[in-house]
Amino acid sequence: MNICRESDARYAAVVAAMNRRAIPGEEVRQSVAGIIKEVQEHGDEALCRYAAAFDRVELTPAQLRVTEDELAAAQQQVPQDVKEAIAAALNNIEYFSQQSMRKDWSGVNAQGCEVGERFVPYDRVGIYVPGGKAPLVSTALMTGGFAKAVGVPEIVAMTPCGPDGRVNPAVLVALQAVGATEIYRIGGAQGVAAMALGTQSIAPVQKIFGPGNRYVVEAKRQLVGAVAIDLLPGPSEVMVLADETANAAYVAADLLAQAEHGGDSAIAFVTTSEELLKEVEEQIALQAQSLSRAEYLQQVLRDNTNCLLVNELTSGADIVNDFAPEHLVLMVAADREEEMLSRIRTAGAIYAGTYSTVACGDFLAGPSHTLPTGGSGKSFSGIRADQFQRRTSIVRMSREAAERSLPHVQVFARVEGLDAHGRSLEIRTL
Repeated sequence: MNICRESDARYAAVVAAMNRRAIPGEEVRQSVAGIIKEVQEHGDEALCRYAAAFDRVELTPAQLRVTEDELAAAQQQVPQDVKEAIAAALNNIEYFSQQSMRKDWSGVNAQGCEVGERFVPYDRVGIYVPGGKAPLVSTALMTGGFAKAVGVPEIVAMTPCGPDGRVNPAVLVALQAVGATEIYRIGGAQGVAAMALGTQSIAPVQKIFGPGNRYVVEAKRQLVGAVAIDLLPGPSEVMVLADETANAAYVAADLLAQAEHGGDSAIAFVTTSEELLKEVEEQIALQAQSLSRAEYLQQVLRDNTNCLLVNELTSGADIVNDFAPEHLVLMVAADREEEMLSRIRTAGAIYAGTYSTVACGDFLAGPSHTLPTGGSGKSFSGIRADQFQRRTSIVRMSREAAERSLPHVQVFARVEGLDAHGRSLEIRTL
């Protein structure tokens, strides 16, 4: 771990280096562009070729889609307690979605025009469920669950299979629970391209949701225009902001929980307490001994973990806003919690208080765990129900409203040199 104090000469450089921008390298851009071109030109054949190259599985176009028999078998294989956990998470996602979903509305403006908005579900969306280091059952729920709650009629899922061609049964059960209408055993940038552009056997979707590695994220970025996307969620991140009242064991547990994602995961701990910093370091060493993903943990702790000692909590809040973490765990004295919450503007999700864990947010609480990473939280928000809705504005005018609007419309038409625009309203008032 990289430990740095605000009094250290290198402090400013360390903080500056923590602030990422979600911009891919040239190798990633070119590789993804090539994959998209191949899928566009060769469709199913390209998907099978990439499955062999990246997932070490031989597939034919007829085998791309998960069959009804496989779905039925998954239902038999998955234990009841897993199904109950899936149902509990979906129940919370439904509750959260109902509170945040956009509702139709109408009103009357100053000229007497009736104006409003109408919100309807997308007809066909795609969800990407990663499957590399772990079977992300929760991601199927935290994407498709919102589509289900909003009422999207066609939900297309892409998720990679193993070398044996099988998709994890629990992932399949979760995808069935969210109402996925098509499931394909394809991952990576090629899976994103298939959803966006379509192939001989896969019809294109209107919008793509879900996290992935840097190739998946870059594919979504390059395909904007051909398809809409949710956001650019990449490798996982957590930042813990804590004062001397925090429990060191809890802080360490939260840092380790994110570190076990491995890869490019980013971990940050910011505190005002020297004593807490030392205790957390000891707890990390102690707790890591009993965890199963030691290789991932050690890599992330060594390469991508920063611990900062600051003089004031307000300085810590500034670091949060600059870092824009995917997850922020806030462990401060109760009388300062609301103050800190009011200062923090860019976190994807905030877990406030001693007992609030990212794990509960990832799996169960209701808000989606698909959140902006790599600094993109300054521009994007996490997945929410209204992203699965298409918005249309409505204007309805009476003759009186037309007459009252005409003078202003004529001014705009004259200034912009668009006389036909003015005429289209004027003719209705003659």
